[in-house]
Parts: sequence; structure tokens; C-alpha cells
Amino acid sequence: MKILIIDDEESMRHMLSVILKKEGYETVSFNDARRAIDALEAEEPDFILCDIRMPGMGGLEFLKALRERGEQRTVIMMSAYGTMDNAIECMKLGAYDYISKPFKTAEIVLTLKKAEEREGLRKENRRLKEEVAKDYDISNIHTSDEKMLEILAMVRKIADYSTSVLITGESGTGKELIARAIHSSGVRSGKPFVVVNCGAIPAALLESELFGHVKGAFTDAHRNKAGLFQEADGGTIFLDEIGELPMELQVKLLRVLQEGELRRVGDNKAVKVDVRIVAATLRDLKEEIKKGSFRDDLYYRLNVIEVKLPPLRSRPGDIPGLASHFIEKYGRRFGKPAKALSGEAAAALMSYNWPGNIRELENVIERAMILEETGTIRTLALPIAQGEARKEFHELSIKKAEEELEKELISRALELTGNNRTKAAQILEISHRALLYKIKSYGL
Repeated sequence: MKILIIDDEESMRHMLSVILKKEGYETVSFNDARRAIDALEAEEPDFILCDIRMPGMGGLEFLKALRERGEQRTVIMMSAYGTMDNAIECMKLGAYDYISKPFKTAEIVLTLKKAEEREGLRKENRRLKEEVAKDYDISNIHTSDEKMLEILAMVRKIADYSTSVLITGESGTGKELIARAIHSSGVRSGKPFVVVNCGAIPAALLESELFGHVKGAFTDAHRNKAGLFQEADGGTIFLDEIGELPMELQVKLLRVLQEGELRRVGDNKAVKVDVRIVAATLRDLKEEIKKGSFRDDLYYRLNVIEVKLPPLRSRPGDIPGLASHFIEKYGRRFGKPAKALSGEAAAALMSYNWPGNIRELENVIERAMILEETGTIRTLALPIAQGEARKEFHELSIKKAEEELEKELISRALELTGNNRTKAAQILEISHRALLYKIKSYGL
């Protein structure tokens, strides 16, 4: 890694260069901060070591100049006149660390190693963010289904607006994926995307989680707490399973939609928020309105634009592409080479009813990528996909039918694992002891 050294003392520049070269760093030195700034683009240093007190442009002025130019560099400041005020001022201006002269060799090396570690984490964080953004980028949602293409065209149209969106569809159809695509395709993409499952948080805690609370609002409220709506300020909040929202909170949500403000639990002041609301449900909210469990005024506020996601069984043409996507995804995650789908396996996927929709397909492929040891995913690695096929039973006895099906599943698991009973037990989700008993019982 390259270190740029800025110090008006030649002896200090020389000493640092010798130390750092011994540690495997490349160095370049300047006695003038202005010249160093002009050389940044050409030199592209990984880190900068800069003295504070220098003739002409000092270290603090150097940090200010970096900020004005929009340069995000890791700068370690040095000074023989070290004070706490100097250190604080440097940190405010964007310095990574501050070292007082004279310093020991180990001190400067340790500081650089810490900076390296931080930079590595920042790069990894950027990479992961880019990967996540790519996953939810609308251009990476591959489909040839006419209904889905219409939905993606709608997502592009509505992405930049703050209008509320209601996404409906069966479980596993990709409601959160579409919500994220709406967020990441619009002007709010750089702001927070906050997910709330309204059915997963106990009703007693949900109000505080959503809207926050002030200190003393209830027994355990030891401090002020911002709610998820405030965390999402400027961005998008995704209210999954909105049909599970208790009636008393529906009124408060309606206020946020109408007034753009909320009231924290125990507070007598309203707080302004700028949040786009995307809600999702697998329930029929019109039926819930008839039952009296969902407010009609809230429904119409949420349902300005409705996105109805089709089930996977109605778009079989997308199954091979989705399967390939998940094979590639889990191949990368597990460090395995990409596998091909055998013709029989592809046919099995196409003919299956997919009650769990895309989520179920992903789970099936993930499992197959773990268990399939050849370069091709065979039907034996898709026990869930085969389960939908109609089986002819010779008798109507449920007990005998269960035994027949159990025997067949055990046979398949043993065949798939090359008679490895430990692995077969894992696939069948039963204990090794239970499997041995059943093998003996069925004479397998």
C-alpha cells in the first residue's frame, strides 16, 4: 500500500520512509501540503501521514482543502505540539487518527494496520451494498411473463413518486423484492429502506416500535427512542402483513399518511416525517373491511397504486430462469461451481404447483445445491418438487398409504446419498436411530 508523507522536516520524512518501507509500504514524500494536494490524483495514496504545523498550508488547512474538494482520504495527523483540542479539531475535519511526536515505530505501524483493517471493512461494506443494490435493481428481475413485465413497467413509472403502494399476492411471490425495487429505482434509493412485519411484533410493543416513545412513557421507557418511521425518514418503510395491524394503530398510521407526522408514545408534540409507505398483504383487505377488522379510509390511503403479484404456477415460463438464478446465487455463496439442471429435473420443476411460490423454489434449489454431489441437479435432489406428483395408492387406508409414501421417500433419500444413512436422515429430517429402525422395518 502507498503512504503519502507530508512534513516540512526532512529528517522526519526520511525516518518515516525508512520505517514504512521496512514494513512493506511504498512511500512518497512532500514538504509542502499544497504540492501534496496537487499530486493526489497522480499518486493515489492509500493513506496520508500529515504534520499539523507547517509553513504555508498547515495540517488543518490541508484537511479543510480535502473536504472542499470532496476527497475522502484516510489521513493520520502528526504533531509535536499535541493537545486534546488539536486532536478533536482534526477529527471534526475528517482525520482518521492523531499521533503525538515523538512516537515509537510500533505506534505508527499499529495505527496504519488499524487503518488498513478499517479500509478493508469499508471496501467490503461497499461491495455488499453494491451487491444488495444489484439484487434489487429492477434490471436484474428477469421475467418473460406478460403480467410481470407490466408490473416492472409500473414500478419504473412510480419509483420517483412518494405515493403509497399496496402490494398484494400469495406468500412467497416476491412482495418485498418488488417493494425494494420501487425504493432502489427511485430518488429515495440512497436513503433508508426499513422493513416491518406487522404480524411478527407483539401488539403491545408495535406502537413503540413504529412511532417511538419518550422517556417515562411506560415502565421500561428509560430513555427517548426513535421509532422505525423516524429511522426511515427520507426513505421508504415497508409494512409487510399490513392486514395484521391492530385497529388502534391503523388510526395512527392514517395520520402519518394524511399529515406526514406522528406522535411518539407519551409525547404531546407531533414529529414531522418524510416517509414513503409501501404496504403488502396476502389477505383480502376488502373482506377484512366487511368484517370490521380493517379501516376503509386507511385502505384507500394505502391503495393509491396496487401491485398484484401473480403466483408462480401462473407463470411457468419463468421457472427455468429463476432456477438458474438461484443455482448461480447459491453456487457463489457456497463456493461451488454452477450446476446444470437435468432435463427430468427441469420438467419436475415446471410441472410442480409451487404452493410456496418463488420462496419455495429458492429453498428447493438451495437444498439441491448442498446435497447434489455431481455437476448436474437430478430429480432425486428435488424431493419437494417431486412431492406434488399424484401417486396412485392401491388401498384407501391412510395408514397404509403413509407407510407406502414413507418407504418410497426413504428409498429416494438412500439412493440420492449413495446409501449414506447419516445424510439420508438429515434429508428426511428424522433422527439416525429412527431411520435405522424404519430401514429394518421396511426391509430396505
